[in-house]
Amino acid sequence: MSEPSKNWLRRMIIISSPACVLACVLMAGCAVGPNFKRPAAPAVGDYTDHALGDTVTSTNVTGGEAQRFVKGSEIAGDWWTLFHSQPLNELIQLALTNNPDLKAAQAALTVAWENVLAQRGAYFPSVTAGFAASRAKQSSILAPTPNYPVVPQEFQYSLFTPQVSVAYSPDVFGLNRRTMESVKAQEENIRFQMIATYTTLTANVVVTAIQAGAVQAQIDATRQIIALNSNMVEILRYQYKKGYAGRLDVVAQESQLAQVTATLPPLIKQSAQLRDLLAVLAGRFPNQAPAEKFELASLKLPEDLPVSLPSQLVAQRPDVLQAEANLHAASAQIGIAIANRLPNITLTADAGSTALAIDKVFSSGTGFWALGAAAMAPIFQGGTLLHQERAAKAACVQAAEQYRSTVLTAFQNVADTLTALEQDAEGLKSAATATDDARETLDLSQRQWHDGYISYLALLSAEQAYQQTRINLVQAQANRYADTAALFQALGGGWWHRTDLTKEKK
Repeated sequence: MSEPSKNWLRRMIIISSPACVLACVLMAGCAVGPNFKRPAAPAVGDYTDHALGDTVTSTNVTGGEAQRFVKGSEIAGDWWTLFHSQPLNELIQLALTNNPDLKAAQAALTVAWENVLAQRGAYFPSVTAGFAASRAKQSSILAPTPNYPVVPQEFQYSLFTPQVSVAYSPDVFGLNRRTMESVKAQEENIRFQMIATYTTLTANVVVTAIQAGAVQAQIDATRQIIALNSNMVEILRYQYKKGYAGRLDVVAQESQLAQVTATLPPLIKQSAQLRDLLAVLAGRFPNQAPAEKFELASLKLPEDLPVSLPSQLVAQRPDVLQAEANLHAASAQIGIAIANRLPNITLTADAGSTALAIDKVFSSGTGFWALGAAAMAPIFQGGTLLHQERAAKAACVQAAEQYRSTVLTAFQNVADTLTALEQDAEGLKSAATATDDARETLDLSQRQWHDGYISYLALLSAEQAYQQTRINLVQAQANRYADTAALFQALGGGWWHRTDLTKEKK
């Protein structure tokens, strides 16, 4: 760099220094508006109105193990592995990799973070550089604008002007800080929304797989019931022809067969819909659904169930944390509204050079500089700014009540799930007892039919009753598995143990 260029650069630095120093001093101002305080955890010690105990045991039944509620225990980040199903683990991994809703939530988080970085620029001065070149002709009856060197007779000349401008608005009343606080809270909102999408996705995959296995078992049992009823109809028709049975008996059995047959198509439809849902959750098209068929017998029921302390729940549930971030953003908006009603100060500095020839731009005598400060304060806005501040305060109250509602719903979810798990165990025990009784009745009926004490129709009726209890048993088993998954989701899903969800961008 030539010596004139160095001198010109030094002048610009010296000229802009006072403005930078003044800006730093003014930055020490206070931030108007309330300082956000995280809501305190609810002062409650339990989720239910009764103490939790171990659930009842159903022996010799899949999913009949007793479950123990371990208060204050940690939730694993991969809680679904407690079901000990490799196909289920693979399906969840596929969903976490390919699900478009999760990918969209992750992209939204990136957008929010970039907005945070963009807002950080308000803390720094803006520096722009420019270069202007012009060619002009001066009126011959006026004195030439440039007085050195002398303008030629035709009064034509050129101007070359490189210039650097610095502008800065010191954050005297905290407008930039409150805006940054609001944007950061919005980024937190989006982050917990992404985490909620993750927890919902994993729970949906587990519950859908459980339902798919249960429906398939019901389909198998229903088909056996249809086959039994068809056999009974054929026997009654034969007996009717031979005069051993009345027409009423035949019609009644045909009606029962039609009723049972009508229950099969809805089950097949539900099975197909669950298979399609599993495919979509995994980011695939319905015709690309996983080939694996989930069976309840292949799942192990988790016996130790963690139950987070009520004080921990508000720090774990993503929907509660999202509502807290909304409240934080609303609180910051109050400060923004107040700051907008106060004066705004702008500092400026310009330095450059103007010459008639481009090779003279950095020569001695061509430089110029300017320092400026301006303050603007709203005087009359027709009440706009006042009502905006009042609206921001009302929005903060709204966000606070929405936060409280979200917390109440979270506690309700956990309480409902805990009660469901207790009653699921009772329901499974009753269903297992009914199935055992029906199985024993069928065994006795088979022996009596073999010895000639009852008719074949009576035997078929006993077998039909047994198959119906099997359907009820499958439904009770599915409830235990599904509600176990629901408990993990209600408690937050253990996302805080996954590094891919807890690490924040820097």
